Amino acid sequence: MTQNPQPRRPLRVLAAMSGGVDSAVAAARAVEAGHDVTGVHLALSANPQSFRTGARGCCTIEDSRDARRAADVIGIPFYCWDLAERFREDVVEDFVAEYEAGRTPNPCLRCNEKIKFAALLDKALALGFDAVCTGHYATIVELPDGSRELHRASDMAKDQSYVLGVLDEKQLAHALFPLGDTVTTKGEIRAEAERRGLAVAKKPDSHDICFIADGDTQGFLAKRLGRAEGDIVDESGAKVGTHDGAYGFTIGQRKGLRIGHPAPDGKPRYVLDISPVDNTVTVGPKESLDVSALTAIKPRWCGAREAAPGTYTAQLRAHGGETEVFAEVVDGELRVRFAEPVRGVAPGQAIVLYDGTRVVGSATIAATTRATAGV
Repeated sequence: MTQNPQPRRPLRVLAAMSGGVDSAVAAARAVEAGHDVTGVHLALSANPQSFRTGARGCCTIEDSRDARRAADVIGIPFYCWDLAERFREDVVEDFVAEYEAGRTPNPCLRCNEKIKFAALLDKALALGFDAVCTGHYATIVELPDGSRELHRASDMAKDQSYVLGVLDEKQLAHALFPLGDTVTTKGEIRAEAERRGLAVAKKPDSHDICFIADGDTQGFLAKRLGRAEGDIVDESGAKVGTHDGAYGFTIGQRKGLRIGHPAPDGKPRYVLDISPVDNTVTVGPKESLDVSALTAIKPRWCGAREAAPGTYTAQLRAHGGETEVFAEVVDGELRVRFAEPVRGVAPGQAIVLYDGTRVVGSATIAATTRATAGV
């Protein structure tokens, strides 16, 4: 097999340039590999001033200007494409709806699925491009039969395969990740950018959710969904406090519960369940967060076939570790049993299965089974 295969011929490549250092270096490497590269920055807000300004964002006016300057230095054509309406529908509205339903979504994963490797890729192919290039840290492996697999990045500290686990076989066939096999520190990537004369070399990485300007997720949701006072109850159903909207909580949350009196055992309480039907948040001890199994829906496979029943490792958060699982597909749903209980698993999160370093696929957690008796 060939790791990060070099195409047999130069490709017409559309490089998605966020305005950050990773995507700029990725575009430069694609040019260096001999491809015909065009840079594109995605305008994802109808009112970009409302997005985070300064160095922390990835969707601001400053970022589009930084991307254009990087393209000029690299020497490639550059365009700015307006995908704001698609982004609003597929990412922002989905984010709000998921929280309203008591689930915890991952908007970055949804953006990769619906925007960068669906809307952007479809448009790129329609215009005659062969592939979309991004600055993600992941590796594509080409097999002898010409099919492709998605693998973790060579440097696990920077691996981003979790948020790419939604890519299917067709999308992988038209994806390039020039940074994936780079066993370097982020400092060395910045040094490379500086050597190339890219002004973004010292630009800090983006953080948090790009469409929430001040980083206040709860405040953002409150403006969209309104105030909806409800009860906070313990595992017995006894009321222990109130809240302004169940959407403002996530499974495993400890801070901000506003419970007026301590638990009988004096230990902290955590969010165990969120019920949008009766607008109730249930809290309890840390141990009640332990999960032994889950069911996940809408599986997407990074290859031609779904996962066969067997033992895999799973990742449950973008920056989380791996855990051993037994997984199988039953009636179109992914059923997972954990070798050891895991803590704080929330419906709406993505579970990504791995076979060694290979990404098998991703699915959305719909329900969990508690390892201990609880709500």
